[in-house]
Amino acid sequence: MLIYNETFIIDDAIADDWLAWIKNNHIPSTLGTGAFDTYKLYTILDSPNEGITYCLQFHTTSVERYSEYYYKHLESIHAAHNVQFEERFALFHTLMETVDL
Repeated sequence: MLIYNETFIIDDAIADDWLAWIKNNHIPSTLGTGAFDTYKLYTILDSPNEGITYCLQFHTTSVERYSEYYYKHLESIHAAHNVQFEERFALFHTLMETVDL
């Protein structure tokens, strides 16, 4: 399984609005691309950063599905987030793969 992880560090003052927007807009838009099957949202309890840190993980079965999302949808989805919360957050994203031991 592949996991596309978005880590957001957001201002405390926008936490409630950010969570509502993520729930009602960002997650449905991302899942609506067809690239991902499920998601999980986590908060980092021991983050060294100011503000609140969240990790939003989307799960997919293939690099091809992820690549289609990355090249066709990521920019517009992130642009919508940027418009909504401009200069009130930091974001980085990674692609991970589960390791079977």
